Amino acid sequence: MNLKSSAILKGPEWSSVRALYKGMGFSDYDLSRPMIGIANAWNNANPGHNNLRQVAEFVRQGILQAGGTPVEFGIIGPCDGMGCGNDGMRYILPARNIIADEVETMAELNHFDGVVLLGSCDKVVPGLLMAAARLDIPALLVNGGPMLGGVPFDGRASDNSSPVEALGMLQAGRITEKEYQALEDGCCPCNGSCSFLGTANTMCAVAEAMGMMLPGSSMVPAVLAERFRFAQASGRRIVEMVREGLRSRKIINGAGLRNALRLGMAIGGSTNMALHFPAIAHESGQALSMDEIDKIARSTPHLALIYPNGPLNVPDFYAAGGVPAVMKHLLPMLEEAVTCMGKSWAALLRDVPAVENDIIHSPQRAWHAWGSLAVLRGNLAPDTAVTKPTAIHPEMLYFQGEAICFDGEEAATEAVSQGKIREGMVLVIRYEGPKGGPGMREMVRIMKLLYGRGLALSTAVVTDGRFSGTNNGCFVGHVSPEASEGGPIALVEDGDRITIDIPNGRLDVDVPEETLARRRQKWRRPPCECKGLLRRFAQQAESAALGAVCKDC
Repeated sequence: MNLKSSAILKGPEWSSVRALYKGMGFSDYDLSRPMIGIANAWNNANPGHNNLRQVAEFVRQGILQAGGTPVEFGIIGPCDGMGCGNDGMRYILPARNIIADEVETMAELNHFDGVVLLGSCDKVVPGLLMAAARLDIPALLVNGGPMLGGVPFDGRASDNSSPVEALGMLQAGRITEKEYQALEDGCCPCNGSCSFLGTANTMCAVAEAMGMMLPGSSMVPAVLAERFRFAQASGRRIVEMVREGLRSRKIINGAGLRNALRLGMAIGGSTNMALHFPAIAHESGQALSMDEIDKIARSTPHLALIYPNGPLNVPDFYAAGGVPAVMKHLLPMLEEAVTCMGKSWAALLRDVPAVENDIIHSPQRAWHAWGSLAVLRGNLAPDTAVTKPTAIHPEMLYFQGEAICFDGEEAATEAVSQGKIREGMVLVIRYEGPKGGPGMREMVRIMKLLYGRGLALSTAVVTDGRFSGTNNGCFVGHVSPEASEGGPIALVEDGDRITIDIPNGRLDVDVPEETLARRRQKWRRPPCECKGLLRRFAQQAESAALGAVCKDC
């Protein structure tokens, strides 16, 4: 083997490095074996990561079993839900880049031969995949698994987004304070990433489809012993990958990315895929345009019905067959690509029977003709916008309404809570993009409040911010150029007519171009009043249409 770590064994000039390892109890024997970094995003500030300390122990066991030396280090693991509806959410998307930088720093500094990436949640998983693509060393992702569904609510098992929906119901007098408190106490019954198909579980599923996780591992619930067996097997496999020379860019390439994106479309995955796939592709030296994302979405049938697209949650999807079952149905549409097992999905699934059940359907019985996302263009989004047709009622795929404009989420939330929104309105929420936020917050609270007030099927939301994977109703996000860049969304005024035409891929405001031009002459960019990380992100972030990656220096 040609090990990167073998450098530290060469001669007296490396003796100080060896001495530092020996100060922690490592021996010459340990240093002579493949050195495997374990990037652990464990913390108890995030239920999706609270079990990763145990998961890491089983990864360590597997590495040792296979003849490697595990070297564990910590990285941040923020939770989107902790910032829901407040300024903390601004830090979530910038954290994706921090995570990639942390892993790169430790892996390069310590000459790791391979790395196991432990994370479960929305921006953590894409940050880890970005790091793997950037480093191009053997790498595997291991997640903590999804949470079980909570107490029954509104005809399904609840989750941590349910209290936001229920708040609208409480404000409208549709439920009592006692019922609301019981929901808060029971909607998150255990550790794990959110039980719905939000960005966290979407990105874990697509990481498996990409070939960066052991087949069948991503959807195993956090509370099952199988979660630990997969962790141990991942530890063994990463050492084998080092010996085989199976580096991450052999997996994270054009074909692997497109296959993973197709799986994401087929399961009804989060709109945030449109942010993360271009960023991962960028790190791997590839390019993945919004037009290509739209083409894959519209040519992929929707095969797995998981909340918010249907009533059942991710643990139910796991029990129904999970990612391998959907990949089996997608095989005719997949490109030839290697996985972490050194084989293609076609080879891995050769002897696996196709399943069809209440959640997973064959292409012949697809839930929807096309997959999770749709990319829109028009005079309101010249550089594209993104929506999720699988989570939108068929009658709302075409919607016309009167704009009511808000410069930020807080003003829109207050208007909804005070009952100022009526049927037929399109809420335009701007200055929430990557630069303008800065940080591109999720507009999840708005959609949930509209749902709770019974307005989900009669209003729409258009924003340069983004959305949670649990949203339903009529919504369009990632509007580019964003308002802070002088995009047309900054020029919309109350009363303007907006047309959302998802089947035809259009987002337009019914205002003559000469009128928009006059408004543009009066427009002034609001000053950025943030500091530190957010100020740097506002200065460096590219458009949402480019994955909101930070500009290369």
